[in-house]
Parts: sequence; C-alpha cells; structure tokens
Amino acid sequence: MASEPEPTRADPTRVWLPYAQMKTTPAPIVVERSEGTRFTLRDGRVLVDGISNWWTACHGHSHPWILECVEAQLRCLPHVMLGGLIAEPTARLAERLAALLPGSLGRVFFSESGSVSVEVGLKIALQYWMHRGHPERRRFVSFYGAYHGDTFATMSVCDPEEGMHTLFRGAFPEQILATLPDTPERVRAFDALLAARRHEIAAVVLEPLAQCAGGMRFHAPDTLREVADACTRHGIPLFLDEIATGFGRTGTLFACEQAEVVPDLIAVSKALTGGTLPLAATVASEEIYAAFLDDDPERALMHGPTFSGNALCCAAANASLDLFEREPRLDQVAAIETQLREELAPCRNLPGVVDVRVLGALGVVQLESIPSPSALRERFVELGAWIRPFGDVVYLAPPLITPPDDLRFLTGAIHRVLGKTG
Repeated sequence: MASEPEPTRADPTRVWLPYAQMKTTPAPIVVERSEGTRFTLRDGRVLVDGISNWWTACHGHSHPWILECVEAQLRCLPHVMLGGLIAEPTARLAERLAALLPGSLGRVFFSESGSVSVEVGLKIALQYWMHRGHPERRRFVSFYGAYHGDTFATMSVCDPEEGMHTLFRGAFPEQILATLPDTPERVRAFDALLAARRHEIAAVVLEPLAQCAGGMRFHAPDTLREVADACTRHGIPLFLDEIATGFGRTGTLFACEQAEVVPDLIAVSKALTGGTLPLAATVASEEIYAAFLDDDPERALMHGPTFSGNALCCAAANASLDLFEREPRLDQVAAIETQLREELAPCRNLPGVVDVRVLGALGVVQLESIPSPSALRERFVELGAWIRPFGDVVYLAPPLITPPDDLRFLTGAIHRVLGKTG
C-alpha cells in the first residue's frame, strides 16, 4: 500500500525579511517548534537560542504557564475593541504595570510594537505641551548611539549615523542630538544644551543603561541620574525607552531602578509577553495624564491601534508577570551576569576584539569590524547556536532561565568562531 505523500511545505523565500538584502540573503531557517532555550528546525537540527528571540523570550520558549493562560483566554474572548469596551486581562495588566513601575507612572496606553509605543510617547509629549499652551515645544533630545524604532517619528530620534535609517534623512523632523553626560565636562555641556533650548524641547528620550540596537553601548546609573536631574532642573519631561532593557534584562525589573530615576513617560515591549505575542505599552505619569483631562474631546490623545490592549496578548503578559512573581528571575540574571563576565573575558585576547562588556544578562564582544555578519551567523548555526551579530558586535542576551551548561555552550561558540575568524 502506497504511503501518503508528505504535505507540501511552504516556500519561506516569499517572506520579505526585516533588515535583509533579499537578493543576497540566504533563505531563512524554518523553525518547527521551540521549548526552553532551544529551537528545533525543520531538518531536525537544534539551535540553542543566545538572543531570546530578539530579546523577548525572558522565560524561555513555550513556557507552559503562558501557553495555558493564552489558551484559556482564546476560548472565551480573543479580542475586544477598546472603543468603549475592555477585556478583564487588559484592565488587570494596566493595574499590575502601574503597581510595578516607579513613582506615579500609572496611566497605560497599549499598542502592538515597541516602535509604536515610542511613537505614542512622542505624540503624548507633544500634545502635553500643546494643552499647556506651549505648542512651540515640539523637538526632542536624544543621544548618539540611540535606536528607538523604525516608524517615522521614532527614526527621527535615532542616531542618524547608526546605519539603519540614513536613507531617510530629510524625510522626518530634525531633532536635537546630544552626547551622554558621562564625564563632568559632558554633564556641563548637556545642562547648557537644555538651558539654552528648553523653550523648544518637548522631552528627552533615552534607553536607560544600555543602548541596545544602536550598538549595545552601556552607561552607568550615574549617567542616567545626570540626565534625569538636568531634566528636572529645566522642567523637561524624561521619556525612557525600556523596550529592550525592561523586565530583568539589566539586573533589575526596570533599568531605571538602578539610578532611582522616575521618568515622566516610559515605553515597554519585547519581554512584556514573555516573547509570545506582540504587545507594547506607553505609561504616563499622573501629571502628564492630567493635561489630557478636559471637556473638549479634541484634547483627547488621538491615537488608536485597532488591536490596542488585545486580550490574548494581555493574558500572555499577565502570565509573564506571574512568573516574575513566582520564579527567581532576577537571581537567575545575577548568575548569568557572573558567568558571562568569567567566560567572555578570554575573548579580549582574540585578534580584532576591541572590547568585552557585560550588564545583567547582556554580554557583548565588540570587534574592530564585522565584514559579513550573516556569514558569521552561519558559522554559529553550524555549531548549533543561534547568535545574530550586527554592526561591529557579537552579543548574547539569553533567556533568563538559561542553565549554566547552555550558557557555557554559547560563550564557547563565540570564542571558537571569533578565534577562527581572527
């Protein structure tokens, strides 16, 4: 009796990939399933995930509690529009985020991606000043090395030289680019900048402690504190982008905690749902929120994603927060940080390596240059590691549940590949 034919397998080359030159980029690797720290590929190979699925899978892949909560929500209410209706998981998540975030950050606007959450925050800052009678305050201060997203407004607050958005220069408003105040001289220069231009500044935008997609550059809590203090002195709102740094990645639940800084606005995404579903939030302080309360409907925040506060996504996020409460994630981050420092340190002696740095569950090996990040990525795949170099860095941002043996495998893969490359 003839066996049944295998089902037709879809052609992955139909998908237009992000950040990829489709003429030369190899076909994407098809993943059939994921669990814990591993991807299982269509061809049966297994890859250890060294970057948490673009920094999202903080609890590892396919955590049973998150899956169970999403499945239960799917059965009763997948989504309801926030135009006058709301799902219980959405209200509960907003309440929990308000309780976790510092200060009076407690008014939560949901969107579906990190870029959009920053875009919403920029719009909030602009409208805040309009409502206060200062429509001229419509420019933003951001920093060299910054990356805040790929939408048009967020591109304007990225470092224009960092590589992703140079093609679009001139297509969006020119903002104010500053150097991080990490020396006494730079502290004075930053303060002078805000003093001179406060009349036109709507907000200062910063990724706290780690500028991630802009090159994995780190700065000290004292630097963040200097930025916050200058904003306070000059009456300028501080907007922190914790999309990549939030939910334990830098060693505390939110990076701003390490400097005891309370921003006026904060954006979170990526690990918010434990790497399962797309969700982001922009959270405002009570002072910012109060400027929008009026009898005039035109003073409302004019933004409304169709899937804002999606019930399935919020159920996943609530389950993820459950895991932070029940399981020792921050202790695991501390252990990962110690192991990364020990095991990446020998890379300093490899040819072409200019720096090795570690912050929480982020480990970075910076090289003089990486002529072909995609070729280097293929070398890691051959070893069974999913590590995705970019710019001039090879980095690890593993799931926070990564056991020591898996982390040792990942750091060893970096040493082996870079050793041969040198």
